[in-house]
Amino acid sequence: MSEKNEIDEGLYSRQLYVLGHDAMRRMGTASVLIAGMRGVGVEIAKNVILSGVKSVTVQDEGLAEWKDLSTQFFLRERHLGQNRALSSLPELSALNPHVYVTAHTAPLDPNLLLKFQVVVLTDSSLEDQLRFGPFCHSNGIKFIVADAKGLSGQLFCDFGEEFEVLDINGETLASAMIDHISKGNPGIVTCSVDQSHGFEDDCSVSFSEIRGMTELNSYGPVDITVLSPYSFSICDTSGLSEYQKGGVATEVKKAQKLRFKSMDEALLDPELLVMTDYGKVDRHQTLHLAFQALHGFVKTQGRLPKPRSQSDAEVLLAGVVELNKVAQLEHLDEAVVRGLSFTASGDLAPVNAFIGGVAAQEVLKACSGKFTPLQQWLYFDAMECLADDHQFTESSCSPRGSRYDGQIAVFGSAFQERLEKQKYFLVGAGAIGCELLKNFALIGLGAGEGGHITVTDMDSIERSNLNRQFLFRPRDIGRQKSEAAAEAVREMNPRVNIEAHQNRVDPDSERVYGRRFFTGLDGVAAALDNVEARVYLDGRCVQHQKPMLEGGTLGSKGHTLVVVPHLTQSYGPAGANNVKAIPLCTLKNFPHRIEHTLQWARDQFEGLFKQPAENVNQYLKDAGFLERTLGLGEAEALEVLDGVWASVGGRRPAGWEDCVSWARLRWETLYNNDIRQLLHCFPQGQLTSSGLPFWSGAKRCPHPLIFDPNNTTHMDYVVAAANLYGQTYGIAGSRDYAAVRKVLEKVPVPDFTPKSTVKIHVTDQEMEEDKEKQIADVDQGRLEELERKLALQAQRSSAMQMHPADFEKDDDSNFHMDFIVAASNLRAENYEIPAADRHKSKLIAGRIIPAIATTTAVVAGLMCVELYKLVLGLPAISSYRSSYINMAVQLFVLSQPCPPRRFTVAEKEYSLWDNFQVRGRGDGQQEMTLGELLSHIKEEYHLEISSLFYGSAVLYDAGPAHQERLLLSVSDVVRKVTKADLPQHLRMLQMFPSFAEDEDCEVVPPIHYLL
Repeated sequence: MSEKNEIDEGLYSRQLYVLGHDAMRRMGTASVLIAGMRGVGVEIAKNVILSGVKSVTVQDEGLAEWKDLSTQFFLRERHLGQNRALSSLPELSALNPHVYVTAHTAPLDPNLLLKFQVVVLTDSSLEDQLRFGPFCHSNGIKFIVADAKGLSGQLFCDFGEEFEVLDINGETLASAMIDHISKGNPGIVTCSVDQSHGFEDDCSVSFSEIRGMTELNSYGPVDITVLSPYSFSICDTSGLSEYQKGGVATEVKKAQKLRFKSMDEALLDPELLVMTDYGKVDRHQTLHLAFQALHGFVKTQGRLPKPRSQSDAEVLLAGVVELNKVAQLEHLDEAVVRGLSFTASGDLAPVNAFIGGVAAQEVLKACSGKFTPLQQWLYFDAMECLADDHQFTESSCSPRGSRYDGQIAVFGSAFQERLEKQKYFLVGAGAIGCELLKNFALIGLGAGEGGHITVTDMDSIERSNLNRQFLFRPRDIGRQKSEAAAEAVREMNPRVNIEAHQNRVDPDSERVYGRRFFTGLDGVAAALDNVEARVYLDGRCVQHQKPMLEGGTLGSKGHTLVVVPHLTQSYGPAGANNVKAIPLCTLKNFPHRIEHTLQWARDQFEGLFKQPAENVNQYLKDAGFLERTLGLGEAEALEVLDGVWASVGGRRPAGWEDCVSWARLRWETLYNNDIRQLLHCFPQGQLTSSGLPFWSGAKRCPHPLIFDPNNTTHMDYVVAAANLYGQTYGIAGSRDYAAVRKVLEKVPVPDFTPKSTVKIHVTDQEMEEDKEKQIADVDQGRLEELERKLALQAQRSSAMQMHPADFEKDDDSNFHMDFIVAASNLRAENYEIPAADRHKSKLIAGRIIPAIATTTAVVAGLMCVELYKLVLGLPAISSYRSSYINMAVQLFVLSQPCPPRRFTVAEKEYSLWDNFQVRGRGDGQQEMTLGELLSHIKEEYHLEISSLFYGSAVLYDAGPAHQERLLLSVSDVVRKVTKADLPQHLRMLQMFPSFAEDEDCEVVPPIHYLL
């Protein structure tokens, strides 16, 4: 934030969609103290600084030691023996130029704490917590304790006697269009049936745009009672005016005031626990006592319990039993106490990432009043990692004077060697990818002989990435993400073997990521932002029997999934898209939400500034363009070829004034003429065949706009459209509004008269039915004329080359969002839909995924906890966890993943992990024929193939038609049927059979035919 508290929208763009401008302005006034710069402390500091508070002070009296390098990602070997806070300061300061970061190396004292709005203690003693917690409580300072010990973590929050939460969940305000409001007590509001209103009981709404019963527009928040998904009751409306039409009901969020207990009081109240794993209720209640007993152990012994020490574990357990005499827990989990004792001297990066990410989000809540804070204790553990307990001994877990000592204390030296030999493939080096790579470097994944990490990402670094992709700095803008990330990882841990690629992972890259590549891997991590890519990668992992770690975020929400061969279900095929497609007729003629006008504006952008230019370029360089276009169908061919001829022939602009003229006439067509034509076809008072008003419900009656050169939005459209149009032709434009107005004075605007012959479709079904009829209406003479003109070689001049516009939402200088915002809001004005500002328009039109560093850190931490389990080779599905989190409301659901779905073929059970593997040729032998393949399956699996498919191609069908194929090699059959050569890199053919023994079976294992 600047001194004027202005928000850097270019940097914080994705986070703004999570927190909002008001919350970020409040954060921009907050000063935060974070005590302790070991793993948890630096994780919290990193996330808070990235998020954009006013200032952060990091405090630590201690000196860096080997064990710190297990989790403190801003410490290097050169920092050993130096103060942790001072050593971390340069890297922390570089994270965000808007946050003032300082270091404090003296002990904490009350006078220091009074300078801050939020105080966070990490790696602290219970004495300090009980000393400073009540002090902060009584002085209005928000107080947070965060700690991680081995496989367990603890978090505590105290935000004072009265803390106001302005937005409890951060969800988008629900809104609904009104169809009718009755007069009565209570009044009944009926909403448009195209979409449920989304309101809940006891919520409040405000009204706007109501005609008739206008008193409601000024009522302020009105409490409602939900009657159905499309109706709700409100206050007494019997004395109000008669409802006429229109109106929007919008949810109004209510602030809540919360009371917190101070540390000394809350310590004795286990009812304040928030669960992270509902299968571990007893365990987390026990951990509440065990952490207290651990502090007592350290106080008396002067150290943490030794790794795997049975005697220390018994001492800790005795302490917990003593505490339970007061707490009176019904079920004391002795195993978790021993587990804590065995691992407490450990320091694990993934656990720190989880605790640090959640704690940082609590800091932001304390600063902003956004989201519901933790009340008040949270515990996390991954003790299931110790399921195979015999692997660990006291000697194997003793320190080695190594950067991995914090991890060796938990899992032993043999496990560390195994980690270092792992070969992993990371797909995506964005926000989650950066966090995963941080964890990989800290734990030593692929950092030994034979170990390796391959990371691929096609994207380059943009400024908006710097807010959450913490491996990147301003100097990296424009570089490839994978290269910059790999470089940062090598700096973090020089021993990591990592290779950066810039390939998209899809069928086109299988020459790089083929069978040989996948069979050489130990596992795959997916840090992707789209479902299609996840599904493809998941399919490759199933095909090659490799585990996959997958995670994603959406603002404060996140999920993780671990896929274990033969043990769990896979990510699976893409499910039904939850986003309903907007009907074309709604977009073209009957919009009623701002989402509709923004999608229409995006379609306009593509149809005006991208597709025509691409068509021209294809025409110029591809001799087969005309033939291919004519094959699309006459109606579509006429539209495409007419556009190409306009660009290479008579309507090509000669200069900037032509571009302005074009934009002005385009404005007239879209916002005046087309609306007048629509109203000519469907006049304002028109009734349907049922006698009901045509313009009602979701159909908002539009009105034409009159161009006004003094109207900012009108001019925004003309300037943006003219510049974009000019750019496609290589014509330089201008932002000089005064000069554009002078050009507009000379632009003749033709009169327009609506036509009675025009048909406007009311439904998509009507549109589809008329498509067939339109074929006969195509102007054949015009189509033949265009074909003849464009066939002349003289037209194919390189000077005609055009420059298509690829939509880029984050460049404020390119006119793209200028056009979208203006085009959408003008159409919204046509239909009396509330306009959207640039921020909201960018979110919707740019299809932006809201993101924040805290959620990303938590998700990556949970993924890497599962990575430990994969490397350990834990055999039971009960040891693994998939997760769903929503940090806005402190919801953490960690649950056992689903087992693979079983199916039966010929009375034998299989799962998605099964396949019939066949070697196509033995050593020095010829490739087997199709007939031999069928015989092999019959002999080995006692199944008779009746049909065989390669993709959608039918390789074989029992009967006389395909008998000659039985004598051909399998490869030759594939070549013959697909009419294509097999790629040289291809090492396996995946074919799907149908078996005579069970032809009705919908799912069968594939045949993996090795070439």
